[in-house]
Amino acid sequence: MSAVPSDSPRLSAEAFRRIDRELRKYPPDQKQSAVMAALAIAQDEIGWLPKDVIGEVAAYLGMPAIAAYEVATFYAMYNLQPVGRTKITLCTNLPCALSGATHAAEHLRKRLGVDFGETTADGRFTLVEAECLGSCGTAPMMQVGNEYYENLDEARVDKILADLK
Repeated sequence: MSAVPSDSPRLSAEAFRRIDRELRKYPPDQKQSAVMAALAIAQDEIGWLPKDVIGEVAAYLGMPAIAAYEVATFYAMYNLQPVGRTKITLCTNLPCALSGATHAAEHLRKRLGVDFGETTADGRFTLVEAECLGSCGTAPMMQVGNEYYENLDEARVDKILADLK
């Protein structure tokens, strides 16, 4: 990750003010502790996290760009490519798969007309596969934006999609 090119998205002064509020939660010599919040603020402003923006956040926090990139690539909540207005994340880990996530995935793909990692032609929905969303006891589950839906079956998926439209 190199210096930020002039045509790359840049964070606004308001984004840096929000990051500064997060920084006040940590000792001055531990600025990197705010990396998750700072990445979320950057993503909230731009809609996703281009490498150059991750580098901009890292520089502001005084940490190596690769360290911030490692955080962004580890957590499923960060978007490393542009996504639709609504991101639908389906857990396909073994407990969810054994409880019907494979069928839910098939149904979602058919209803949306996209595969995992793709966005609908109208830009409304991006379908993402997650390793685990932490709800094995109520599997299968998916996350839509910041909301979680458990005990999925085709009828529940259809209702959720209808409510989104």
